[in-house]
Amino acid sequence: MVVGFPAGGTTDVMARVAAAPLRDALGQPVVIENRPGASGNIAASEVMRAPADGYTFMIAPISVRTANPMLFKPALDIERGMTPVVSMGYAQLYLVARKDLKADTPQQLQALAQASPGQLSYGSGGAGTQMHLVGELFKQQAQVDVIHVPYRGAAPAMQDILGGQIDYYFDPASGFQHIREGKAKLLAVTGTHRSSFFPEAPTLTEAGIEGVELGNWFGVFAPTNTPAPIIQRMADAVKTTMALPAVQRSFSELGVEPIVQDTTTFSATINAEAAVLKQLIETRGISLE
Repeated sequence: MVVGFPAGGTTDVMARVAAAPLRDALGQPVVIENRPGASGNIAASEVMRAPADGYTFMIAPISVRTANPMLFKPALDIERGMTPVVSMGYAQLYLVARKDLKADTPQQLQALAQASPGQLSYGSGGAGTQMHLVGELFKQQAQVDVIHVPYRGAAPAMQDILGGQIDYYFDPASGFQHIREGKAKLLAVTGTHRSSFFPEAPTLTEAGIEGVELGNWFGVFAPTNTPAPIIQRMADAVKTTMALPAVQRSFSELGVEPIVQDTTTFSATINAEAAVLKQLIETRGISLE
């Protein structure tokens, strides 16, 4: 199982939590191999070159398959090089503001930003990350002019929320403790439903800002041409693994809902998100520079 991100991150922890149950379900050793770099592209390149024999897979957020080919130059042809196998979970993003910002709802944030164009700032885990793309989608749908401040990961962005250096950001479930302690305030969540972790927070759609539904899907990918019976066997093993209460608890601690989609449904989810991101990236001229 190749992971395109450093040890300790959400994708890596998910992979390591699932490794032992997958070993039991498959009757095969499962080794996690970290190949960080280029937002998962280095790992994806390795998986694309691997034999399609069922012994190499990748656990990744679907941004590797959706946004990366549009943002990285030269682009990896991941659509042809890797096949979606099954989803493992979904993580909403949380619209979090510094605690003294004079906005307690998404509508108030929208009004504040519209009243002072170019004055507010939002952070992200880096250019091209899902945090960045959702931030730009929010700007587009809310019709606001806000400065983007990229960081090297979610943790530094949250630190500047706590310190008041930036006004808000879309948190990938890393700031739950700070929200619960009142050090930052949660205004809303992305997605089509409320968060099970903070059910009192509305979705952005409920708050009147529609079309900001992107979150973080995570799943398993295989080299193209991996035989269908192998794809199905892995999908079944993941489904069995994700049904285990211990795995579900561990994923919940990461802010990830253990949602399993079969190959067909997962592929449709990927294609739908890719279409949204294509329009967004082209319209707003988003790049990694």
